[in-house]
Amino acid sequence: MEFKKCERCGCFFVSDSNVCENCNPKDSFELSKLRNYFDGEIHANSIDSISVDTGISVKNLNRYLENEEFLEISNKLNIGNIKL
Repeated sequence: MEFKKCERCGCFFVSDSNVCENCNPKDSFELSKLRNYFDGEIHANSIDSISVDTGISVKNLNRYLENEEFLEISNKLNIGNIKL
């Protein structure tokens, strides 16, 4: 385990995860929401439109879209390397 800074809230914690214990449920919920969004018909053409449609912040979307799980989708939408 390592001493880390939470990618979501910025607090320091000790874990193997990238988010603290308090933020983990929020991340899980948003990841589930994003999976459901991509399971349906995708009308988004930008990271901003995905954010508006899902209610997930652009910052967190950028983190999630770097996951291997969403790599194909982010490449298809050409949004994988956009950082705001």
